[in-house]
Amino acid sequence: MKTYLDILSRADRELSEEDLALAHALQINGRASFREIADALGVSDQTAARRWSRLRSAGKLRVLGLTDPQRLGDSPWVVRVRCTPDAAASIGEAMARRTDTTWVNLSSGGTEISCSVRTRGPGTEESPLLQKLPRTPQVVDVSAHCLLHVFFGQDLGTINKSGPLTAEQVAQLTPSVAPAQATADTPPVMLDAGDRQLLDLLARDGRAAPGELAAATGLSLSTVRRRITELRAAGVLYFDVEYHPDVLQRNFRAALWLEIDPSRLAEAGEALATHPEVSFAAAVTGTANLYASIDVATAQLFYRYLTESVAALPGLRHTATVPIHRTLKGPGPYLPTRA
Repeated sequence: MKTYLDILSRADRELSEEDLALAHALQINGRASFREIADALGVSDQTAARRWSRLRSAGKLRVLGLTDPQRLGDSPWVVRVRCTPDAAASIGEAMARRTDTTWVNLSSGGTEISCSVRTRGPGTEESPLLQKLPRTPQVVDVSAHCLLHVFFGQDLGTINKSGPLTAEQVAQLTPSVAPAQATADTPPVMLDAGDRQLLDLLARDGRAAPGELAAATGLSLSTVRRRITELRAAGVLYFDVEYHPDVLQRNFRAALWLEIDPSRLAEAGEALATHPEVSFAAAVTGTANLYASIDVATAQLFYRYLTESVAALPGLRHTATVPIHRTLKGPGPYLPTRA
């Protein structure tokens, strides 16, 4: 079945400057009211609401309420699965349907699957998926890399680096209560059944109205508002803007695996996070201890990025690149991809 975006021209798929400003505002504060957005953008609240409704109904973008696994005591893993070419797509689709995967990509010409997996404990033995994969006949090799520290990602997107809003507009939209900075000794946040139901709903629609959330969860309106505020302040809940792939027009995407001198890992990760080409960067376990997702327009620009920006990273020992062929699952709930 064709979607609305399938029949639009390339020009119609692109976001206008006004659309980009709205997307930038929502990346800063996904739960900002239309009045707050309108005041920052210099438009009426009706215009802001109408623009958002058009973008959302066209499937161009949506706001997702997501959770930081480490604040909940979960462990996030970046997993690489090498398969026989005839099986990668079907195995990847099966992995995308699982609730413990966050994103799933086909890469290396369709011979490798990369994905993010969450476990309820510190080790891979807590994940049925990671226990099952090595026993799958078509799987050639599996490597799991525990995510240790995020340098760029989660509530930050590339639009935070290149978006049209001024520093004054960004400050105006930034939530007044900053998330608590957790340390290694900070205990995980405990959730009850109502919290989990609320978070499941926000993962599908981060801008769902408090009344809708109250009706769906059975919680009172005041409880819904209070728990969203508390979970954000605790660093559990954050909001991200997800774009339709046709809107982003990312013609060349790749995973970057870097081996960095451990004494310079933090320095290299912080430098990598500033690169416009980087949409996600994190320290991970393994010989390649720095992982990043790269989005550029062409393979030629990727070559220039590797030989200039990446080559200049402090403590760089080794570089491995894995081109991404197709995304089977993004950060939100699983949606089947088009053939």
